[in-house]
Amino acid sequence: MKYCAMKKGARRKRGGLMVTGTMETLVCLLTVLVIVALTSISATAMNTQDTVSRDEVVDSIMAYMKATYMGEEVKHPGRNDLRRVACLYYYHGLYPRTIECATGVNVTIYKPLERIVALNAGAAEALRALGAKDRIVGISDLIEKQALFFPDISDSRVVGGWRDIDPELVLELNADAIVAYGKWPAPEYIEDKLPQTVTVIRLDLYKPETVRDEMLKLGYLLEEEEKASEYVKWHDKYVDAIEEKVSKMPEDEKPEVFLDKSVIESTKERKTYTKQSGGISTLCELAGGVNIADELQATYPSVGVEWILDQNPEVIIGLSESGGRGGYETDDESALKHEYDRIVELPGFTNLTAVEEERVYLLDSNVPFGPGYPVGLAYMAKWLYPDEFDDLDPQAIHQEYVDKFCAMEFDVKDQGVFVYPA
Repeated sequence: MKYCAMKKGARRKRGGLMVTGTMETLVCLLTVLVIVALTSISATAMNTQDTVSRDEVVDSIMAYMKATYMGEEVKHPGRNDLRRVACLYYYHGLYPRTIECATGVNVTIYKPLERIVALNAGAAEALRALGAKDRIVGISDLIEKQALFFPDISDSRVVGGWRDIDPELVLELNADAIVAYGKWPAPEYIEDKLPQTVTVIRLDLYKPETVRDEMLKLGYLLEEEEKASEYVKWHDKYVDAIEEKVSKMPEDEKPEVFLDKSVIESTKERKTYTKQSGGISTLCELAGGVNIADELQATYPSVGVEWILDQNPEVIIGLSESGGRGGYETDDESALKHEYDRIVELPGFTNLTAVEEERVYLLDSNVPFGPGYPVGLAYMAKWLYPDEFDDLDPQAIHQEYVDKFCAMEFDVKDQGVFVYPA
């Protein structure tokens, strides 16, 4: 190694720092160890379009060492560039890998993600669907409570809630990455608490409008492109078919829908969803419905019962939110029936078109969000257009999703409560 040649006892002064031959020798030895480590890796795959040679790695490391530790004025790569060069050589072009997160910020990983913390159910569901459930080493407390839906994941180490984590527990797990929502928890609860060695991947993985693209991004980071393509194929099969039929429906014939946010007992007002809320409102639009509250102010506004009566919606769809009312964890539909009865028995509702024609439905929140959201879309499309979607079987689509992507034994016909009336 010609770069290490130096007479014994020679001394150089760089910016007031005395660098001895011994120190420089140590630097050179460190470089040799890095190169040895790089050359010892066995290839898992080759990407001839984005690789570097051994000599390029050596030159980059030496230039960086000279500039950083010896103070020499030489052209050298920055720390991240050096990391990228070593990564390209070490992993034969497979890394680094970069995606744009839900926040609009790019995140780059430099090695395979083997130990992952999933902070919400959407993240855990997505990781499982992509064949990476065995890489999950940490979860939030909400996932722990879903033992039936996540039989192999729910017993992982709990690192806190989906809004707040214990950074020490994450470090104890030696996690490579955390998958969290785009907005929650805020950076001061994750990024600011953890070293840069733990990559924070912010993907929502619950919004119907972004799930497809985010599954492809996550699949790319995990080296599970084939699994991601399999998911997209399933997704597009049903979403595209529904979109094709809905696109032919005249705008003035689309049914008007009231989306009920079933979380209050009041008989004078109801909470609902606007366009700003996304989620269930987006799903309603994709299914060909017109949300009568779409243009109201606020994300989840309260509206008076009298207002709903004046609008006289043709269909009412209530979203039964978390709290054990339905989903995979119970076979008891009494809680959803109670919600249903509360809606249809509201003062004056017997005169509503939706109630008169028995077009009031409840959808459990496990169905319309996350990678499995096409199941919720299928239910809504069939409710809004029963004749046009006579051949659509949401329950069969649901079972297909469970069989293909959930890695568990579960019969949606006999287990769980997902819609009411069933």
